[in-house]
Amino acid sequence: MKKLIATTALALALASPVLAQSKMTDAERTDFRAEVRAYLMENPEVLMEAIGVLEERRNADAAANDVALLATNADEIMNDPASWVGGNPDGDITLVEFMDYRCGYCKKAFEEVSELISSDGNIRFVVKEFPILGPQSELAARFAIAVLQVEGAETYEKAHNALMVMKGDVTDESLAALGAEVGVKDMAAIVARMNAPEVTSVIEANRALAQRLEVNGTPTFVIDETLVRGYVPLDGMRQIVDGQRKG
Repeated sequence: MKKLIATTALALALASPVLAQSKMTDAERTDFRAEVRAYLMENPEVLMEAIGVLEERRNADAAANDVALLATNADEIMNDPASWVGGNPDGDITLVEFMDYRCGYCKKAFEEVSELISSDGNIRFVVKEFPILGPQSELAARFAIAVLQVEGAETYEKAHNALMVMKGDVTDESLAALGAEVGVKDMAAIVARMNAPEVTSVIEANRALAQRLEVNGTPTFVIDETLVRGYVPLDGMRQIVDGQRKG
């Protein structure tokens, strides 16, 4: 009986402290608090259980919020004409990556994302340059976007892949060398375009979209109706893709 009373009191206290104590005398309130404290000291697992339930509810709320954000911004996420599209353009799953060329976890994910796309064969891949790690990140993003705008998707893909595995600092000189390596035909035109409004508008649009999606780190992935913040190993990404197809 004592345990039942304490459990009931704990539930009332956690659910609504005001309701549990509003009509108590000072003495009753003191006894109530002592009973709850004693029960928690004897059964600390109750707190862990309550915290677990709270965490589950918060995760469910966050997931529902993500679904709503993706639905509201779906067209800009999936079909923005300024973003490069690779993989299978007619794939049944669209994978979008917000990435930064200076991000260590983006580089770590690069080979696994490439393997996922090539081994699956039915994934449409969209890249969102999202430079958030300083001037070198923005310089690399501007170069990549300029390559896409000036020389097209094929050269962009080569430049993107080279930037993802590039070591060392991103400088005008290192970008010139990388451009020559991947077959950029007119480096002067790329340099001229890098600070043009057409490139700036792409970066600003990606940042605004990320803000609306509550994305503040890289890599961040959108896999159809699932928003994934942070690095996910290859097996985990495959599971998400399978889940989207079954869902």
